[in-house]
Amino acid sequence: MFIKIKKNLGISMQHNGIDKRHIVPVTSNFLINLDQVAEASFYTLKTAKTHVDLEGREIELPMHTAVVHLQMSYLYALYTEDNAGRKGRMAERQFYKLFFRPENLDPYLELRGVIETQVANL
Repeated sequence: MFIKIKKNLGISMQHNGIDKRHIVPVTSNFLINLDQVAEASFYTLKTAKTHVDLEGREIELPMHTAVVHLQMSYLYALYTEDNAGRKGRMAERQFYKLFFRPENLDPYLELRGVIETQVANL
């Protein structure tokens, strides 16, 4: 099942392919294949946080920003050598965090509703 995240000024994204201090504003539509999500969690920021975009400009995420954290399945893992340089591979699962500003919760509620329809024990 796919869900479309629409270009929106109130949504930002972070994933483990970029430095943890960076955040990327959503500037175009993209699809998420929910069949490839292994774990999902929902929370809100208890304090304001400051990140930087890829060009070094500060982006403030205010308190009560809603977050959807998607941990992808191992099919979306990055495989690298282990820390000791031995042969073999170590899987690092990919994750995506979507940040929805407090004034823009409609897309968050829509995404959360779709994810919750796939959960059996709610």
